[in-house]
Amino acid sequence: MNATLHEQPAARNAFAAYRTPLPRESEAFDLPVTGAIPRELTGWFVRNGPNPRPGRQAHPFMEDGMLHGLRLEDGAARWYRSRWVRTKSFTTGAPYVNWLGKVDLAVGTANTNAIAHAGKLLALVESSFPYEVTPELDTVGPHDFNRRLKTPFTAHPKRCPRTGELHAYGMSYLAGGLTYHRIDVRGALVESRAIPVPGVTMMHDFALTERHVVFMDLPVVFDLTRAKAGEMPFAWSDGYGARLGVMRRDDPKAPVRWIEIEPCYVFHVMNAYDDGQTIVVDVVRYPELWRDDNRSFERATLHRWTIDTAAGSVRETALDDAPIEFPRVNEGLLGSAYRIGYAAQSHDEGRAGIVRYDLTTGASTRHDFGAGRFSGEPVFVPAAGGRDEDDGWLMAFVYDAARDASDFVILDARDVSAAPVASIALPNRVPFGFHGNWVDDGELR
Repeated sequence: MNATLHEQPAARNAFAAYRTPLPRESEAFDLPVTGAIPRELTGWFVRNGPNPRPGRQAHPFMEDGMLHGLRLEDGAARWYRSRWVRTKSFTTGAPYVNWLGKVDLAVGTANTNAIAHAGKLLALVESSFPYEVTPELDTVGPHDFNRRLKTPFTAHPKRCPRTGELHAYGMSYLAGGLTYHRIDVRGALVESRAIPVPGVTMMHDFALTERHVVFMDLPVVFDLTRAKAGEMPFAWSDGYGARLGVMRRDDPKAPVRWIEIEPCYVFHVMNAYDDGQTIVVDVVRYPELWRDDNRSFERATLHRWTIDTAAGSVRETALDDAPIEFPRVNEGLLGSAYRIGYAAQSHDEGRAGIVRYDLTTGASTRHDFGAGRFSGEPVFVPAAGGRDEDDGWLMAFVYDAARDASDFVILDARDVSAAPVASIALPNRVPFGFHGNWVDDGELR
């Protein structure tokens, strides 16, 4: 969120209400719909986010994970439910993450993302193992890929649309070191590659192209003082520097090539692709993060890094000056040249809408949900038989401060400024959270 938004009392109060956790799990059936849900949408929308149990609040990145799921079928909203992920931390009361002692990778929050791969639905956080859950959001347990996973697992794995493989990584906090992982279409972990790095950084996302993996080693580093105080143990470092690591996908023996960039921080990559001897990486860039405290967030905007692999240099270009986060694309084009991207955009007057970027023309269009209404991450779902990159829908939970509850909104991805295709009224708020995905029936059945 834009820091300016929190300086205005009405906006601050509305956003504080949006951030308030649910005190209990909930569910509802046959929800009311305004408009018409496209009948071809048969599956689940599942979103993850922090929702601490009463009396257990911590930094939002370290709180208990709660999944919010919506079942769509035959043009109807069959059910909505919210469920805590019953991790080892949740069920035993263990610390969310044991930063200073023996690492148990089954302890964590599973509070950041939810993805489906190889018939399993996984709740993710970058400090521990994934947790498998059912389509009804009941917790199965930690998933370590048949005991082959020995590190934490990113909350932002990337599925290659050409091979069907899932690419991921883990950053080990105490031991240090980065490990790249590759999971095949059957869900087997088939490759784990150790990558030396000079320190432990908060590496939240990475980029995938047809030929490369790009890691971001940025100067938000592990901070022992904050760890001992029980805080989120990361802080900005003026001395660490910033660099991008370029790894070839086709040669497991090729070393990662590190290229320095201007210091900054990036939580999220919109997309990346190869262009001859260059690699284009579009990111949401913060000038810096967590210098004085780790609860404030500066303004982040869309930037492009153009990596010249021959020269070993990076050119940085600002693509927009609007404050955004949670970028998404048509994932059928993940790792390939693309034209259209989407993101949640915040406004100073206390609202957050959705922006659509045409990266070829530089034009952008927006859907403004109105004052006191806050959109979460927009997720693109392609239309069956769609011919164009943006032929499909955007889905998002939208909080309405006036009724202290949320709606599930479906927009036409080609015309985001138009009225919603459908809006589904939920019985409670879906608090501010992180990431989610649409899961077709065929992915889990």
